[in-house]
Amino acid sequence: MGHGIAQVSAQVAGYEVSLLDVKQELVERGLAMIRESLARFVAKGALSQAEADSALSRIHPTTDLAEAVGGSQLVIEAATEDPGLKLDLYRRVSDRIAPDSTFASNTSSISITLLGSATGHPENVVGMHFFNPPQLMPLIEIIRGAKTSDATVAVVRGVAAAMKKETVLCKKDSPGIIVNRILVPALNEATLLVDEGVADPEDVDKAIALGLNWPMGPLKLLDYVGLDTALNISEVFMAEFQDGKYRPSPLIKRMVRAGLLGRKSGKGFYEWGSPGSTRPRG
Repeated sequence: MGHGIAQVSAQVAGYEVSLLDVKQELVERGLAMIRESLARFVAKGALSQAEADSALSRIHPTTDLAEAVGGSQLVIEAATEDPGLKLDLYRRVSDRIAPDSTFASNTSSISITLLGSATGHPENVVGMHFFNPPQLMPLIEIIRGAKTSDATVAVVRGVAAAMKKETVLCKKDSPGIIVNRILVPALNEATLLVDEGVADPEDVDKAIALGLNWPMGPLKLLDYVGLDTALNISEVFMAEFQDGKYRPSPLIKRMVRAGLLGRKSGKGFYEWGSPGSTRPRG
């Protein structure tokens, strides 16, 4: 998600963006995906080559946390849905940003109140949940933590408007916000249909795309999201709600153990050709 958020920030809103990841190879992969996405916009006539080049010039890749967040007015975190990892990141970022900087999380399952508690200024911490792919999906869910200020919500609304996104406000800090509370059980059920031999992935996706008018079938969507991310979200939901409808399917667990994570690994329910590819083979 990080590379898509960076692209929208630079391309649509015109912001200067630092793109941070933990390894140089991951930063390079994110840049490659941005270049590929911009090239598709150019090929479709939605963007000129000059505009694409200008957007790319505003994205500054780095693996240095202090360099990435220093002087930033807004930090958008899109790390893996692992509470321990995120809390550690929030502590480290909190020490490196100005007291009035806004710190937004793209989390789809982890408590904003919890994340804010790891910082010195929880009033500046807010949820800013994009949808995949951020370059195309028009919605951002804004999530209040227990101490999130009105001013912080206003900052995020303004940034979303600059990105030409629509927003909805989740008034209560609840895992899954609005969309994923409904979506996660549906994605899990789709994997159960495959695991039980009821239908092949292609037919499950075709049935939902045509029968429910989804723009993308649930299993292809899982490949985009990342099966490891989906598994982490389900496990957070289970811990929070203690409700069996959020229990991850055995198939998702097996695929994650096997490294079949979706497009990020090159293979999930579909063959993606290469890690990070934006379209499946065939």
